[in-house]
Amino acid sequence: MPTRRLALVLGAVTLALAGCATTSAPVSVADTIARDPQLSTLAGLVRSAGLADTLRGAGPYTVFAPTNDAFKAVPAKTLEDLGKDPAQLRAVLTYHVLPARVGAAQVTGNSSQKTIQGANVAVSKAGTFVTVEDAMVQTADIAATNGVVHTIDRVLIPPRR
Repeated sequence: MPTRRLALVLGAVTLALAGCATTSAPVSVADTIARDPQLSTLAGLVRSAGLADTLRGAGPYTVFAPTNDAFKAVPAKTLEDLGKDPAQLRAVLTYHVLPARVGAAQVTGNSSQKTIQGANVAVSKAGTFVTVEDAMVQTADIAATNGVVHTIDRVLIPPRR
């Protein structure tokens, strides 16, 4: 009887662990951003701008995701203005997204990549350091089902047209 009880307990533990494993499986770039506590500001802005469904779409996408600390460095007036202008907020956020999956290993030297906002960003690599414009990639290659997320240390502001 003790062996049977042990087998039942081990079976229950195995099922519980299997359930935990499925929660860490890759999800869309929108959901990847939403799951990361250091990207909570970005996640809220993505929802406010109506971009969550887009970033759950087929993709592929590469998102250069500013961390909460990156948003803290943006002047309060700028964030306030973005909050009042949905079109400009959307332009700033889509300036952080490439319409392709670009992993850190694919970045070589200096290149220009077109964002879904329409402007180009400079992406470069020196040694193991990857930058986009003047932002440094802090965590590269966070896998998502429809692309990849790279956290960055600055908020990118698109050039005025």
